[in-house]
Amino acid sequence: MTDLKFEDSLARLEQIVSQLESGHLPLEESLKSFEEGIALARRCAKYLEDAEKRIEILAKDAQGALGTKPFSWEPEGDA
Repeated sequence: MTDLKFEDSLARLEQIVSQLESGHLPLEESLKSFEEGIALARRCAKYLEDAEKRIEILAKDAQGALGTKPFSWEPEGDA
């Protein structure tokens, strides 16, 4: 699980949640899935925390002060 990307981790976590919500897994399998889900959730949180730190570094001005400005996202082209 150490080489999973964020998107892969999130997709697997969604799959686990769906399985657990279905209620069709035996107890032991549910517990194993739950443990895997907790590990994936922590991994996703760590990815997001690291991304936030990288964004903060990129957002610093020349004096090193962190500034804020509104984020405006424009989709590229017509999809």
